[in-house]
Amino acid sequence: MKLKSLREEVWRANLQLEKDGLIFRTWGNVSGLDATSGILAIKPSGVPYSELNAESMVLVDLEGTVVDSSMKPSSDLPTHLALYRAWAGLGGVAHTHSTYATAFAQAQKAIPCLGTTHADYFYGEILCTRKLTDDEIGQDYEVNTGHVIVETYADNGIAPKDRPGVLVASHGPFAWGANATEAADNAAYLEMIAKLASETLGLKSTVKPISQSLLDKHFLRKHGPEAYYGQTPSTEIRTPIEL
Repeated sequence: MKLKSLREEVWRANLQLEKDGLIFRTWGNVSGLDATSGILAIKPSGVPYSELNAESMVLVDLEGTVVDSSMKPSSDLPTHLALYRAWAGLGGVAHTHSTYATAFAQAQKAIPCLGTTHADYFYGEILCTRKLTDDEIGQDYEVNTGHVIVETYADNGIAPKDRPGVLVASHGPFAWGANATEAADNAAYLEMIAKLASETLGLKSTVKPISQSLLDKHFLRKHGPEAYYGQTPSTEIRTPIEL
């Protein structure tokens, strides 16, 4: 991908967070990685969304060195970098402090899979990490935030693509995908799922997760090897039906 196109996509993904109501003031960011060049683009730190444009996206290498910008990258950059380094194939990361997902993170509770809306996008409960230790907070805090996310998935034997979002205890949600656009989409799905779970648990404090068979059906029909949801690309030219 040309870096100009990368900046454009990452800028639009950041604006999508705001459009979807996931952002308050400057609380959030999206990055996108061009795997060929090893360069990623990310929102600049503390800049209001109304002042962003494609050129303001900061270009950084995988060592965290700014390669093209006069502005500082998001302070969450080290967390993004930790995820890109740990998980091959990752192309986008989004971080928000969206209301419902952050409430679960502050409660240090995973989001249980209570229905098919959840199962369409996350193959099981949305995990909450452990709390960072005082030493982890005091030294390389943002890096260690990334490490605790990676640790949570490794300890539970979960592939990042099967649950493309997590809650960092006492902090908030991170989501990811094949590119910046998909990462922003998954951040929006995570927030809606958190809202539905919160409303459901408000109606009935004890709710059993959906069955494994229903979870399998809904997740795999979209993401499995024999997925059938949505349209299948085809080169076949169909003649319009005359009405």
